[in-house]
Amino acid sequence: MDTLSNMVPIGFKALEFELYDTVSEKMICSKNLFGDKCTLLMFLSNHCPFVKHINQEIVQLAKDYENKGISFIAISSNDVVNYPEDSPEKMTKTAINEKYSFPYLYDKTQKVAKNYDVACTPDFYVFDANKKLIYRGQLDDSRPGNNIPLSGSDIRTVFNCVLESKEITINQKPSIGCNIKWFN
Repeated sequence: MDTLSNMVPIGFKALEFELYDTVSEKMICSKNLFGDKCTLLMFLSNHCPFVKHINQEIVQLAKDYENKGISFIAISSNDVVNYPEDSPEKMTKTAINEKYSFPYLYDKTQKVAKNYDVACTPDFYVFDANKKLIYRGQLDDSRPGNNIPLSGSDIRTVFNCVLESKEITINQKPSIGCNIKWFN
């Protein structure tokens, strides 16, 4: 069943966390990951067809914006006992195969997902330089099988507004994806 994101309130302050990065194999503190202009926090998973569908676009987004003061952070919070495809070892392989240029963090306790009120993968949060939420919701209107090309248009609009110091007026639509696989 497709799940919509919870759309936490704009202005929500980013909560700090320290998680295992499956790429560098080190614990990383979020305060060292946020960008000068803004940060895209993405909740992803390996097995979800919605995430597989958007992987190439999030990699392209990072290529287009990382050198402009925008940081990217990916987190997987799924139960790896019942969903072994989302294990840290498989996260490492996904990050390498998809060419993630950003950390892919493992939320072993699911505490970060709970703190951010995450409901689905993919789910996107954009925080400004002060770590206040300015956007949450979808990447764009493309979904597996709907024949709308990937563009990252919603997130790109937000990034461009930030870079041009413009007000964000985009209609913020929930992301749609696979529900978070919570521990039993």
